Amino acid sequence: MTDEKKDQTHPQWFGDRQIMDTLLREEPTDYNLCELARLYIRYDGFPGARDIQADLQKLMQQWQLTEDALFARTRTIHQTSQIYKGRTSQKEDWS
Repeated sequence: MTDEKKDQTHPQWFGDRQIMDTLLREEPTDYNLCELARLYIRYDGFPGARDIQADLQKLMQQWQLTEDALFARTRTIHQTSQIYKGRTSQKEDWS
């Protein structure tokens, strides 16, 4: 018996994979930055979903962002607008 822990499958992985694939093809709009931050928070320290975690880092580099810069920008976005309001095709999901 080994002490190694196996990677877990996140229950939101399938939908998040689709979002991540879209973000990788798009520009850093306010909405896309907020989605990046939301997924970054969700998968930070999660023991699995290595593909999404790698793509999050790739996108941070592609958009030339640090964690601090991403969170500072998205805080400002959330303070000045309701970025998710009116998007019926996607519910706000922070789990």
